[in-house]
Amino acid sequence: MEKKMTSYVVVLIVLCGCVTPARSDGSDHKYKAGDQVTMYANKVGPFHNPSETYRFFDLPFCAPAHVTEKKEALGEVLNGDRLVSAPYKLDFMYDKDSEIVCKKKLSKEEVSQFRSAVAKDYYFQMYYDDLPIWGFLGKVDKEGKTDPSEYKYYMFKHLHFEIFYNNDRVVEINARTDPNALVDITEDKGVDVDFVYSVKWKESTTPFEKRMEKYSQSSSLPHHLEIHWFSIINSCVTVLLLTGFLATILMRVLKNDFVKYAHDEEAADDQEETGWKYIHGDVFRYPKYKSLLAAALGSGTQLFTMTIFIFILALVGVFYPYNRGALFTALVVIYALTSGIAGYTASAFYCQLEGTNWVRNLILTGALFCGPLFLTFCFLNSVAIGYTATAALPFGTIVVIFLIWALVTSPLLVLGGIAGKNSKSEFQAPCRTTKYPREIPPLPWYRGTMPQMAMAGFLPFSAIYIELYYIFASVWGHRIYTIYSILFIVFIILLIVTAFITVALTYFQLAAEDHEWWWRAFLCGGSTGLFIYGYCLYYYYARSDMTGFMQTSFFFGYMACICYGFFLMLGSVGFRAALFFVRHIYRSIKCE
Repeated sequence: MEKKMTSYVVVLIVLCGCVTPARSDGSDHKYKAGDQVTMYANKVGPFHNPSETYRFFDLPFCAPAHVTEKKEALGEVLNGDRLVSAPYKLDFMYDKDSEIVCKKKLSKEEVSQFRSAVAKDYYFQMYYDDLPIWGFLGKVDKEGKTDPSEYKYYMFKHLHFEIFYNNDRVVEINARTDPNALVDITEDKGVDVDFVYSVKWKESTTPFEKRMEKYSQSSSLPHHLEIHWFSIINSCVTVLLLTGFLATILMRVLKNDFVKYAHDEEAADDQEETGWKYIHGDVFRYPKYKSLLAAALGSGTQLFTMTIFIFILALVGVFYPYNRGALFTALVVIYALTSGIAGYTASAFYCQLEGTNWVRNLILTGALFCGPLFLTFCFLNSVAIGYTATAALPFGTIVVIFLIWALVTSPLLVLGGIAGKNSKSEFQAPCRTTKYPREIPPLPWYRGTMPQMAMAGFLPFSAIYIELYYIFASVWGHRIYTIYSILFIVFIILLIVTAFITVALTYFQLAAEDHEWWWRAFLCGGSTGLFIYGYCLYYYYARSDMTGFMQTSFFFGYMACICYGFFLMLGSVGFRAALFFVRHIYRSIKCE
């Protein structure tokens, strides 16, 4: 088994080209005066639409004589990076003043292209020695004008690069535009443009190992940290109150049970307070659609395991700012390698519930999360192709992902399923199940599935919603998120609150003599995912400036997949907690 796992890891590394090399030692970043350091142009796009990015030379910039594409790893391609050689020559420690890139006669159509880009707040992104550079293409003069037809549109034609070095290494680069070097592109007419750049080298004492720190400083500013810690304290108080409340109830219930069972004749008529005792013959009756429940449990357990591994990598510093594509690479690799966990969990649980068609259960497990994700990807990739955006994956990348699924994910899923089937573990129900199910008494509307899900999702969501804004601003914006320790604490709080609220609602359900708790526990646990998707609507309309069909499709499409993943993961956590609780309380009484 160990040899098989090793071979799967090797296959993954070959297919991904994957693990982004850590360059903390700087051994391949040492230069001598006059050495050519290649600058790569990455992409351009509307500032407020982070998913809508295009290749740099989709706009009619000056292109070098031979445009060479930088080889990208899988995660970088998934991130929408398409690096090509830029026309700027920035030799190490070699200053330049008003160097002409090219003289270009822009046609009417090219002027219109640039004007449209400036109107949409297009920015560009480049990389120099793996350090990111941004800038805007131009500006719109709206001063004193109320009618948009009177706006003036200008394009910047002079870029000034300020580069800092420490001995033989580049440690920082900034790019700014000359506000006086403008080209008027308001009218549809040909324009002559001299594209110019300047380079100024300055010595710095910043160590090479700390050159990325400036990009993460914004998320560590004191007022941001204060809000983060306030969020955590608020969440901790919620957890403590909830935990104390539930512990009090549980101890009181069990104490009453022991007393009443010791004085059996005195407790015979009192069913109001401990109604759950009277359904001991039905509470472990296997649920409907047990194959689907087992598959959901398996997929949720896999996503939970993947999340823990991602947090471990984040906490040890793998996802430092602008380690391009590292997160996407890690997600693909870890999801593929943890598919065996999904197969084992689903198959073992399905067989515990006396299921017989374990092969169909395994197929359902494999398709439960990947199926909706694949359909969403097909639609959104088609939209990106229609827009000719860099978010459209090349055919070769799609083939690589398919091979990872076919050669790693699926075989591990099957191996895990076989191991789970052969584990022959028993369900361990403390009470015997009666032959015929007990009728569930009529219940008030607020004990229905939907109201219970609403109650179950609200508390966990309230514990994380402050942190959600920072995550969204990072994923769907240009902020940098680096405080993974705080995020991990919030995640632990989310798990605790989800488990406790599911246990509480399961107890109230059983107390009302409703023994169909299996699916209810899973749905209540996962309902936080629905609240997060509701927050997506609020964020899109109230906190962001995203516009256009492509950006809207990407935001709501991929967030639907993420929230669905949260639903499965937290549903599994809630169900496990409820199952542990139900087994515990029925073990504490004597069942006939």
